[in-house]
Order: sequence, then C-alpha cells, then structure tokens
Amino acid sequence: MKKFALLVVCVLSFGVASQAQNLKCGHINTNELISLMSERDSAIVKLQAYQNDLLETLEGMETEYNNKLNEYQRKRNEWAPVVVETKERELGELGQRIQQFQQNAQQEMAQMQQVLMTPVIEKAQNAITKVSKDNNLTYVFDLSTGALIYFDAANSLDLLPLAKKELGIPAEKVAPTQLTDNAQATN
Repeated sequence: MKKFALLVVCVLSFGVASQAQNLKCGHINTNELISLMSERDSAIVKLQAYQNDLLETLEGMETEYNNKLNEYQRKRNEWAPVVVETKERELGELGQRIQQFQQNAQQEMAQMQQVLMTPVIEKAQNAITKVSKDNNLTYVFDLSTGALIYFDAANSLDLLPLAKKELGIPAEKVAPTQLTDNAQATN
C-alpha cells in the first residue's frame, strides 16, 4: 500500500512539474491599448461635450449670483430691512444651489464616464482574452496596474501588437505618452 501511495505521489508530482513547464505568460499595458482605440476617442469627445454643457449651466448660475450680489451691494443701504433680508436669503439659497449643482455635476460626470468607457474597456478586454487564448497563454500580466514586480520580456509575449491588430488599430499608431517618451529619448 505504501508503494502504491508513493507511486501516486510521484505521478502527481511529475504531472504538476510538467504542467508548470508548459505555462506561457504574456503581458500588456491595458491603458496604452485603450488609449489607442478610436472608441475611446469618441467617448472622450462625448464626455467633453457633456462637461461643457454642465459648465455652461454652472457659469450661468454664477453669473446670476454675481449680478444679484452686485445689486445687493449697490442698493443695500437704500432698501428697507425686509428687502435686505429677502435679498440675503435669495443670495444664500442661490449659493447653496450652486454648491449642490457642483456636487451633482461631479457625480454625473463620473457616471457618464463609466457609461461611456465601460464598452471600450470590455472591447479591449475581449481582444486581450481572444489573443491570449489564440496564443495558448496561461497568465497575462497588466503592466498598467504597476503590481508586477518583475517579468522577463524574452519569455513573455507582448500582447499589445496582437490586440491592436485584433481591434483594427494600425501597428504604427502609438499612444500619446509614447510620443513624449520617444521624443525625449532622441534628445
């Protein structure tokens, strides 16, 4: 019985060791891939338009507040105490509405960014998954998270060119950060 158990342990150990030798790893900078996608550019344009609408509304509210404040400061001494009190209450309420609008606008911007970017991120993830499966990879590390301490580039497959091809992004297209890095390297 002991010999049988020892044989099972040896077979299992050999199987695990041979499995470990077949592990293939890859790496990709997901942020770089996403920055190259035209869908991201479209999402950014929509997000900026949304932000501009919110800023326009905020500026209108601030203009109204400043106009009322200027009027209050000019005429305060001429008005009856009840009018001064009413105008002060109006200014306070308008100030609170502006503050509330700013808070709501920040939340809405975050929600809109999530709504617009989720399909882009999912498309990138699907491309990464596809090229990972096509290349029989066991693990893929995302270099954009900064959690990877070490990887040997010679023994790791860079998925960025494959994912760019999968998404129809021209091979020569580089992320804006690469342009800056390349320009600094040549100087």
